Amino acid sequence: MADDTSYIKWFRNSAPYINAHRGKTFVLMISGEAIEHPNFDNIIHDIALLNSLGVNLVLVHGARPQIESRVQQQGIDSRFHQDLRITDAGTLACVCDAAGSVRAHIEALLSMGVANSPMHGAAIRVVSGNYVTAKPFGVIDGVDLEHTGQVRRVDADAIHRQLAQDNVVLISPLGYSPTGEIFNIALEDIVVETAAAIKADKLIVFDELPGVICEGDLIRECELSEARDLLPTAENDYALLTVIRAAERGIPRCHLIGFAEDGALLEELYTRDGAGTLVSNDHYEELATATIDDVGGILEIIAPLEHSGVLVKRSREVLETEIHCFRVIRRDGVVIACAALYPYPEQATGEVACVATHPDYRRSDRGERLLRSLEKYARQQRLQSVFVLTTQTAHWFQEQGFAPSSIEALPPGKQQLYNFQRNSKVFVKQL
Repeated sequence: MADDTSYIKWFRNSAPYINAHRGKTFVLMISGEAIEHPNFDNIIHDIALLNSLGVNLVLVHGARPQIESRVQQQGIDSRFHQDLRITDAGTLACVCDAAGSVRAHIEALLSMGVANSPMHGAAIRVVSGNYVTAKPFGVIDGVDLEHTGQVRRVDADAIHRQLAQDNVVLISPLGYSPTGEIFNIALEDIVVETAAAIKADKLIVFDELPGVICEGDLIRECELSEARDLLPTAENDYALLTVIRAAERGIPRCHLIGFAEDGALLEELYTRDGAGTLVSNDHYEELATATIDDVGGILEIIAPLEHSGVLVKRSREVLETEIHCFRVIRRDGVVIACAALYPYPEQATGEVACVATHPDYRRSDRGERLLRSLEKYARQQRLQSVFVLTTQTAHWFQEQGFAPSSIEALPPGKQQLYNFQRNSKVFVKQL
């Protein structure tokens, strides 16, 4: 019964994500290594589930190990220049054979409907085609890459027509020229160009590692500007670079997850904490640690909330001394949202305070973004929980995973400063 209760709770908690993702378009990058992994059958089952939940899916598959295997079987020397395979006529035949074989394998798996299996009743229709128009890379540094090409255009309209019919679109790492030539194209290039062309809502990259790993730690979430900073120290820098490129092309949310972990795709999309790394596109908004230059902007945002009693009043002098505790979101250099974290390291906890957004920019996810940033910083400080005192925003914090608590749960120093006249409610979130 306990297991059933846990499942029911998980299913209920996933409902907001099911509603949010229905009708959205996701591009999935599946490498040849992922396809060869024993967990790939489970990934296919999860893809089928996404399809049944109303997600529009474009799968872009790779075939590097499969190509390399065929090249070796034919006794052809693999040649590369600037990390690009030099594709001569013999190698191109191996590329086409490998890509066709992998495509057929994926189509077969998505066509399964055996009773008592996860695919029973799925009735998925998979379509492939010449959606990618390519051109040759040509000669680089005096080296002719021959049949290695780059994306010239992606037929977004044709892909959208297929998605509108609830078909899953499957794209191979090949491109075609108007003159009838076939080109070998890097998986990462097709993924980025396809996601950008169809204006995908998400890009999901399957990688050997469970997400972005830096100094042994899994980075759960970051914004585009932070991802660029992580690139030099990331263990899977090539996968992260693909995500960064997609985010720079306007994809709002890019996920990096491990293909070896069963259920990682569902956990990433339908649970609060996810399984891998989410890189969000911050566009021209910057989330950063506040500086003394932000004091005026913060005061302008919090003043009306202080006047109405939502926030405790802070003087400019106090704010200047506490500015290092604040995170802000700047839009074109102007502060439009702020939040603060006051650590209590001896009790391994911290206070979230002063979460506020300019009235013109409310009804968005900026408060959530700031809170996630504070929680990330709290974990880096080895804090085990965060708490908040609030009079009028209890429901919002509960939606973010905070649970009601008591004054006795506060650090001793905070208990002594508790204002009984305000009668603030206490909420705690375990990290």
